[in-house]
Amino acid sequence: MTQYWLMKSEPDEYGWADLVKAGEGVWDGVRNAQASNNLKAMQVGDLALFYHSRTGLEAVGVMEISAAAFPDPKDKTGRWVAVKVKPVHPLNRPVTLKAMKARPSLADMAMLRQSRLSVAQLNADEWGEILKMAGNGSAAPA
Repeated sequence: MTQYWLMKSEPDEYGWADLVKAGEGVWDGVRNAQASNNLKAMQVGDLALFYHSRTGLEAVGVMEISAAAFPDPKDKTGRWVAVKVKPVHPLNRPVTLKAMKARPSLADMAMLRQSRLSVAQLNADEWGEILKMAGNGSAAPA
């Protein structure tokens, strides 16, 4: 069963355009225990929203987990993990943090309750709602 996620990155360090250009990327550098546990829970084929943090504050694209958790190559301690992701498609319209906060149906979303969480799980209803807000329908892409 597909799981859904929201993954944050600062666009000036690694943005949606960088992932699209590369075709596949390593999602590394996560140094928060809960976010790391979320990375460990990901399976190949899960879907994630690419969210631009700090600059933009908006979900901009859909990506697919292409490799499950493995040791983060940037971590010398061996404590942290990374996953690989591939772009699926951009959102028709970016969905801003402000718009997400304004939706009562998204009030319990993990990222809104824990704003510093860089990798958060979404339930199917939250995923569908954000895709509708983006003009991408509500179903997972084929």
